[in-house]
Amino acid sequence: MNLPKVVAELVNTQNSFDSVGYANCFSETAVVFDEGKTHKGRKEIERWIADANVRYNAIIKPISYQAIETRSILTAEVAGNFKGSPLVMIYNLEITGQLIQSLTITT
Repeated sequence: MNLPKVVAELVNTQNSFDSVGYANCFSETAVVFDEGKTHKGRKEIERWIADANVRYNAIIKPISYQAIETRSILTAEVAGNFKGSPLVMIYNLEITGQLIQSLTITT
């Protein structure tokens, strides 16, 4: 599957549990919406994903990807330490330049 560089890096850093690398895929003003919570800015995103990595130990396996202008949808199988694992999750991304500006994760 041909993913944009920043999306491929997001997957790679998630799968290696690299919270700093994961956060660096986002702009300084990025926003993440996950599990009913909002995480604003690169530092807060880094803290969120570091905590999620400890709690869930989740690995992402991309299933499909589609892009329309700055909006993208990554569908992935996510396996980890959570009820119902593995689940198919939808990553709704807004990419500006070479960085993610927003990410909303849903099932």
